[in-house]
Amino acid sequence: MPIGISEVRPYISQLPDTAAVATVQEACATRLPELDSAAYNSITAGSRARITDSLRPACLRRLTGTVQERNRSGTRAGFLLDEDSTRLLRTDPRSRYRIPEGTKRYRLPGNGVPLSCLELIED
Repeated sequence: MPIGISEVRPYISQLPDTAAVATVQEACATRLPELDSAAYNSITAGSRARITDSLRPACLRRLTGTVQERNRSGTRAGFLLDEDSTRLLRTDPRSRYRIPEGTKRYRLPGNGVPLSCLELIED
């Protein structure tokens, strides 16, 4: 039978020293990237996605587009806005992005959007 969090917390609080707690922390640090990877495996290059409300700056929230390549660690991906979202970002007074008038689809600059801030959408 698996151990639940209700049993784990008291166990950790009873560990005898910092070395034992550090061992638990190391196990958590190893497990978290594995869980993140599994959670975002479905977000691949070419997928259509929407930027969630958790991303800053706020002018990027709810914009849609196409996921591009992931970074080396697999935690972020380039993002190419669709035409409607490019137009919205261009005209948003809060935007710091300077998008030329003739640009139909704009690729967000920088090191990509965190995968945790993307939700897949149907076409």
